[in-house]
Amino acid sequence: MFRFSKATTAWLLLTPMMTIIIGVVGYPLIKTVYYSFTSAHLAAPETTDHWVGFKNYFKALGNNHFLDSIENTAYFVSVSVSAEIIIGVLVALLLNQAFHGRTLLRALLILPLALPTVVNAMMWRLIYGPDFGALNALLTQIGLIEQYQSWLGDPDIALSMVAIADVWKNFPLVALITLAALQTISKDLIEAATLDGANAFQRFRTVVFPAIIAPVSVALVLRTIEAFKVFDIVYVMTRGGPANSTKTVSFHVYQEAFAYMRIGSGASYALIVVLISAVLIAAYLWLIKKQGNTV
Repeated sequence: MFRFSKATTAWLLLTPMMTIIIGVVGYPLIKTVYYSFTSAHLAAPETTDHWVGFKNYFKALGNNHFLDSIENTAYFVSVSVSAEIIIGVLVALLLNQAFHGRTLLRALLILPLALPTVVNAMMWRLIYGPDFGALNALLTQIGLIEQYQSWLGDPDIALSMVAIADVWKNFPLVALITLAALQTISKDLIEAATLDGANAFQRFRTVVFPAIIAPVSVALVLRTIEAFKVFDIVYVMTRGGPANSTKTVSFHVYQEAFAYMRIGSGASYALIVVLISAVLIAAYLWLIKKQGNTV
């Protein structure tokens, strides 16, 4: 009876999956790269795909609106990810303590993470409502503001308000990862540090922090990559406004390629975003490899 070698069998088993990946990912990627060097228009891409070389890329790097969207994205990533890490670690430290109701709080922690992003965005848009929003009502009743504010209508604070909505949804991921790491710390180490006279901060610095730094770093990189690609929450809450103050790179690509139907230049914008994302992914893989070598 004829038998395939192990290597041949492995390739035969991988062929269906590789075919799907090439068809679903490979072909669209190649097509996107091609369009990025053309002046293709979405209404008639086959008849408008005149070769323009690197003109789209030079135009993108000189486009102030695109550069502003990168700046907005950088601000969004720094604010939201920093807050998620800090709040997530603090919540994990709290839920790692023994108290009544801890199990219920741990279960409730998953709810924001399980909520669809679009639903979360709609909920926070209602909360921020300038006329009947819960935030205005609360702050007015406790005397922090005298009149209702348009939280998403002010270019100076709109992006920060969107970041708050993103933090509320995603900090549980950091908390769960940190909580899992805290569960691996031996109680004997904590007791030994306590007997040696270490206070709470010293125990955290010498025992807890070294145990959670690796998983928290992974959560930091993962959330940075996801936050850099943010689109849906911006689309639902602000549509990039007011005055483009909340327009991120992903939203700019969407507008260029689908709203303005300039698929050629939109493809170049998208590939620039892909390259930036690839750098973040490379940093993530390097971090994973480094952690593997230190285990």
